[in-house]
Amino acid sequence: MDARSIREQFPILHQEVNGHPLVYLDSSATSHKPIKVLEAVDAYYRNDNSNVHRGVHTLGTRATDKYEGAREKVQQFINARSTKEVIFTRGTTTAINTVAHSYARANLEPGDEVIITPMEHHSNIIPWQQAVKATGATLKYFELNEDGTLNMEDVKKSIGPQTKIVALTHISNVLGTINPIKEIVELAHRQNAVVLVDGAQGAPHVKVDVKDIDCDFYCFSGHKMCGPTGIGVLYGKQELLENMEPVEFGGEMIDFVHLYDSTWKELPWKFEGGTPIIAGAIGLGAAIDFLTEICLDKIEAHDQKLTAYAMERMSEIEGLTIYGPSKDKRSAVVTFNIDGVHPHDTATALDTEGIAVRAGHHCAQPLMRWLDVTATARASMYVYNTEDDIDKLVSGLAKTKEFFGNVF
Repeated sequence: MDARSIREQFPILHQEVNGHPLVYLDSSATSHKPIKVLEAVDAYYRNDNSNVHRGVHTLGTRATDKYEGAREKVQQFINARSTKEVIFTRGTTTAINTVAHSYARANLEPGDEVIITPMEHHSNIIPWQQAVKATGATLKYFELNEDGTLNMEDVKKSIGPQTKIVALTHISNVLGTINPIKEIVELAHRQNAVVLVDGAQGAPHVKVDVKDIDCDFYCFSGHKMCGPTGIGVLYGKQELLENMEPVEFGGEMIDFVHLYDSTWKELPWKFEGGTPIIAGAIGLGAAIDFLTEICLDKIEAHDQKLTAYAMERMSEIEGLTIYGPSKDKRSAVVTFNIDGVHPHDTATALDTEGIAVRAGHHCAQPLMRWLDVTATARASMYVYNTEDDIDKLVSGLAKTKEFFGNVF
């Protein structure tokens, strides 16, 4: 994969920040958008802007075709059985909340268990906290090994007859840990539990085949995979979605409305109340085209190569701690701290060199406590990053360490 030529397709990367060429290493927070995506969104607003499904005029038909065409692209991208299993949402957070509110609250009761992991993003913790509070069920956590991987022996012991839902991330947004979700799905299904996978970091970086994984729900966001913000996907097995109630009510998701009762449209539209995120879906479809042309297998190989290089180079800096598993068990995320330097200071110092990294708790406070830190810095890579970016990061880190060492 030629990351340098791919980089040329991202206009935002062709700028200077604080007098230096931009080095963007914050793609786990949000990725940048290639020309193909920008043009697709612009073309919709310039030429086809209309509401979908409702009008018989030409613009309405063109908009509907592009919107539903994007759904077909998502179906093929994750290998869903039908477009009925592809629900457009505002993002991963909305998708998880839909399942936690609609499926969980209708199916959990006292004595039941929901099991998640300590490495989850808050979006895959708080909805389950609320679901068990509302139903009297119990929330449990799988144990982690010292390197930040799941303790599979504990997973096997924890999933039992009381387990009704297992929810876990495909790839940790902090540690980069790639979880063995297919194996966990098999273990959960033996106990008749359903499995939701938070794919916010998975879908952009590895090939996702929901039929092969056999997960019951898979959630991801467009903005982390070169698409627009405000658009995401809830994949759910059709038989589960058919028996779930909508969580938003209003126009578009109805079949018939009477004075005192209403009926819902068929899948997938019963979960898409109101005017949908039309431009976002079209942009997501263009992003899927872009990633498919590159090939997800090549993207994964690029991630692995770049991550290994980053961990090797960063390990040269004395007093720098890297958190998480070895390079062969993680995706394109390297989370770290420099001894004696607050991660916010690290990120600020790097920004003066034009290098963008993330600092804070990364919406994973329970994991920060498990790591016994208040915050970390994080460098996350994607298709447009190169070894040159890593070299500049390492140079910036060395300057940061030297500066704060002299100050204190």
